[in-house]
Amino acid sequence: CTLATGRPIWTNMQNDEGRIVDLYVPRKCSATNKIIPATEHAAVQLNVGKIDENGVYTGDWETFAIAGFVRQKGESDACLNRLFKEKGFLSFAK
Repeated sequence: CTLATGRPIWTNMQNDEGRIVDLYVPRKCSATNKIIPATEHAAVQLNVGKIDENGVYTGDWETFAIAGFVRQKGESDACLNRLFKEKGFLSFAK
């Protein structure tokens, strides 16, 4: 099949080996570990950069996804604090 422009219509994506691969990879909520559906527009994804001992960005980052359900309950800040603490981004030491 082709479009009116003569370009082929691709019904699926294939890699170089001929295997069918999907374009959509579902995200999981970092706080609840539940899958975030593609239709959820209240979910957010944060990329937090890693820094060295001098405070300079290293080029690496850690990705956190928070579902809209968690945000709606008003618990996203507490969940992010817990996740940042687990990853070593945040210290509660005084």
